[in-house]
Amino acid sequence: MATTPSPRTPTHRRSDPVPLAVWPAAQTTAQYQRAGRYHPGCAAHPGKMLPDLASRIVAEYSRPGQLVVDPLAGTGTTLVEAALLGRRGIGVELEARWADLARINADHVLGPKDRHLVEVRQGDATKLAELLGADAGRVDLVCTSPPYACDVGNLNVANWGAGRDLCSAAERNYSGDKANLGHARGAAYEQAMANIYAACFAVLRPGGLLAVVTKNTRRKGRTLDLAGLTVALAEAAGFTYLQHVIALHAAIRDGDLVARPSFWQRTQAHKARTRGEPAHLVVHEDVEVFSAGPAQLAPTTQETAHAH
Repeated sequence: MATTPSPRTPTHRRSDPVPLAVWPAAQTTAQYQRAGRYHPGCAAHPGKMLPDLASRIVAEYSRPGQLVVDPLAGTGTTLVEAALLGRRGIGVELEARWADLARINADHVLGPKDRHLVEVRQGDATKLAELLGADAGRVDLVCTSPPYACDVGNLNVANWGAGRDLCSAAERNYSGDKANLGHARGAAYEQAMANIYAACFAVLRPGGLLAVVTKNTRRKGRTLDLAGLTVALAEAAGFTYLQHVIALHAAIRDGDLVARPSFWQRTQAHKARTRGEPAHLVVHEDVEVFSAGPAQLAPTTQETAHAH
């Protein structure tokens, strides 16, 4: 695995295994988590974070009044959920249409009391310090979900059985622009993400936290360990690995897990197994949590409430 060393040297590296937690993030489906709350235009984005997961991350790793940043903001889910919890949120998004949609979402979900807490700035995440201006070095939590380094897109169900492409090339990988990170693979993806994590380190306050949501996928019949790659790249950027969370994309019903796969996931898993590949439906995402320097995990809102 090729990574680019960072000029920053980690000064506080764990030698023992990081704490592991399991969170239910899909007691209701993503559609129901958004229905009646988020703008319907969100359906056009192929890689949205679960609102319940974004809310849990913000609540666990920041406090009311603190600054939360998403350098790959997409439709702005993290920013909206942060504002609803009394945090200030700044999102950076390269694609103009997604940046516009993130602003529309903030207008749609947030009332006058909270809307002022959210800003969306169009730009390149590697230039995070420049885009944040006076807020660089004061960020309490960076929460983001990078592209999964595999093809993503939304199905056009009307094309099913009609001999047409189920997902047009213009709609794949977040953008028709091949220079977009969503199209990067292999060493190019690793280099881009190394630069982004270095930019995140630079804007966090000392002891500030980075939470990254990833999903291990398959490429060419092999598992892509995106969680492991994220840990390696973040540590190379100077971060300390603090905690790992398994975020279940499955409901807990009578002691069993009920998967929430999409039609696309079912189809792809079926095709892979037909080819003899031992593919299974993905029922979780990983949340890797890091500190910009030696620090304890921030207390949860529940712990803070108890303290007062």
